[in-house]
Amino acid sequence: MGKKIFVTGTGTDVGKTFVTALIVKKFCDAGFSAGYFKVAASGDEIENIPADAFQVKKISGLKYDMKNAVPYSFKNSFSPHLAAKIENKKIDFSVIEKNFREAEKNFDFLTVEGSGGIICPLRFDEKILMLDDIVKKFNLPVIVVVDSKLGEINSAVLTVEHLRTKKISVKGFIFNRYDEKNILHIDNKNVIEKITNLPTITTVKKNASDLEISVEKLAEYF
Repeated sequence: MGKKIFVTGTGTDVGKTFVTALIVKKFCDAGFSAGYFKVAASGDEIENIPADAFQVKKISGLKYDMKNAVPYSFKNSFSPHLAAKIENKKIDFSVIEKNFREAEKNFDFLTVEGSGGIICPLRFDEKILMLDDIVKKFNLPVIVVVDSKLGEINSAVLTVEHLRTKKISVKGFIFNRYDEKNILHIDNKNVIEKITNLPTITTVKKNASDLEISVEKLAEYF
């Protein structure tokens, strides 16, 4: 059974999929068996797989068939619980668990990508299933992807505090679209680190092609 990590973001459109792809790529480039998993995806498909999975595959160089990497895929670009309701489907935990257990057996390092932020309903009807329920059930440590823009101090700190109330291990942050000469980006990073007492794992420049961290160091967070 391989090592695992869960990648969440401070919200939507912070570059979570892009950073996830670079994490997977780091292990692929080093010759490890690397895998990708996402519970639910909404929106466009490319070559019969969700667009997020396609982006990860393209950037990382993954070669295997990724159809089972995302158990639930919806056409409508809404939160999974709403997309499922519109399409008359129900997300079943047993399906997620079956696919996840298979994935964790097959790879040295499995990177699990969240949907939006950490407070994401997967099912919200007679049964309630939240994304953080999955993280806790599978005992996944978490990396938080933070955009470097204005407003991220609040979003990052609240994300960490929520995870801590759920007794979920948070390993640290990856700051996306980070400019080491931008005073706002520098201040965001410093303040978030001090308030949360968590480290920055690495920073990612806009349009980066690799993570600026050794694969050995990255593996320590899994």
